[in-house]
Amino acid sequence: MNIEDIKRSENKVYSKPELLNDTPMHYCPGCSHGVVHKLVAEVIKEMGQDNNTIAVAPVGCAVFAYKYIDVDWIEAAHGRAPAVATAAKRLNPERLVFTYQGDGDLAAIGTAETIHAANRGENITIIFINNAIYGMTGGQMAPTTLEGQKTATTPYGRRIDLNGYPLKISDLLAMLPGTCYVTRQTVHTPASVRKAKAAIRKAFENSMAGRGTSVVEVVSTCNSGWKMSPEKSNEWMVENMVPFYPLGDLKNNSEK
Repeated sequence: MNIEDIKRSENKVYSKPELLNDTPMHYCPGCSHGVVHKLVAEVIKEMGQDNNTIAVAPVGCAVFAYKYIDVDWIEAAHGRAPAVATAAKRLNPERLVFTYQGDGDLAAIGTAETIHAANRGENITIIFINNAIYGMTGGQMAPTTLEGQKTATTPYGRRIDLNGYPLKISDLLAMLPGTCYVTRQTVHTPASVRKAKAAIRKAFENSMAGRGTSVVEVVSTCNSGWKMSPEKSNEWMVENMVPFYPLGDLKNNSEK
């Protein structure tokens, strides 16, 4: 190593996580998925689980997650990730097993699989990206879409009398005896990124310790679906989503 290499290494304050592949991501600029991918990759590596992880991705914006994080992946049918993860963990109890799901997948077509896996207390982690919209398929209303929020299928805003109430799925999961840790985070500021990373690590540690199901909800943006700039999306999320989906731990039995 010459003197220039030494200087560069001394000044280096950041590098790409080792488990993130060089494949260009398909996510829209400003999307929260890329940040969460980075955190997941970092935590797996820091825990020394890079050769001991099974991840499950279903249909939706996260459908190509297997291209980006270099661990063993299983592609599940739409909504079925918790069921697939259940089988993977039961057959390989020593492995770190997690799902990576959006709100349309987890809280709509996958509601039954999610609730029953959590109710059984499967030793898996569910990472739940809540951007209150169907991002991949054109911006339709999702179960988590806010009252009055405009989408492709609610152009005048979500109506409670017609469309029902937004579903706080994490609150429901926190009530189940099989869940040990349910938390709601964001990744729109450096401080929130650090908190989200700590939450993901705690969830993974719970899974490995056999404490039951952990759920990490990440309240996120979809600037393309919301028809906003990344900056405006973050502002809208803070002003509208966070009051309805309050941040912090909904349940924490991690030490039991």
